[in-house]
Amino acid sequence: MAKSRGFVMAAVMVVAVVVAVVSVAPRGAEAKTTIEPCSGSDSCPALLGYTLYADMKVSEVAALFAVDPAALLAANALDFGAPGAAHRILPMGLFVRVPTRCSCADGVRKSVSVRYAARPADTLATVSDVVFAGLASSDQIRNENGLTSADPDAPLDAGQKLAIPLPCVCFNSSDNNLPAVYLSYVVQVGDTVPAIAASYETTVTDVMNVNAMGSPVAAPGDILAIPLPGRST
Repeated sequence: MAKSRGFVMAAVMVVAVVVAVVSVAPRGAEAKTTIEPCSGSDSCPALLGYTLYADMKVSEVAALFAVDPAALLAANALDFGAPGAAHRILPMGLFVRVPTRCSCADGVRKSVSVRYAARPADTLATVSDVVFAGLASSDQIRNENGLTSADPDAPLDAGQKLAIPLPCVCFNSSDNNLPAVYLSYVVQVGDTVPAIAASYETTVTDVMNVNAMGSPVAAPGDILAIPLPGRST
């Protein structure tokens, strides 16, 4: 099964047609779609949901996503003013919110791209599934970098520079007319949409509306946009 089927795959389909708002909401609810028209100057604050694949320093996670360590600490309610906070070690398996700036891509979808230097024994599959925890599929990384090999398990050259396309959402930094910031969440084995909605204090209906879902069902590897209370900027 292809990974990251959620709004990332929807973006690819919508590029080829006229962009439209897809409503899966009950009558009276505000329908949304993560494929929103945008201009090249549009940007917004957003969050990436990331699960650490190893024990990592705050500074290492920040460097992976090209963000400020203090901003990373603040986004996770960690004390960014403490001495040596950037060198604090975060444990393997910890889920963190990575703040980023979401920009326009192709006029119809939002994205953020970071640079990654391949390490010995890296493959497209391990970069996708392990290093970036499913936020970008191996196919997306291959296409973004114009690579010819179709084998996601083929070794990459050590030091090879890759652009990693990551999904993010803006919706004008609002959710049902309230200030919001959107978290890109990779669905895990055992997750259900009701449980995800409850853990982020939102509703199943809102999650469905945001992601243009026909039913409250998501598969492992799908990426959902989750609205969180936030400030408009």
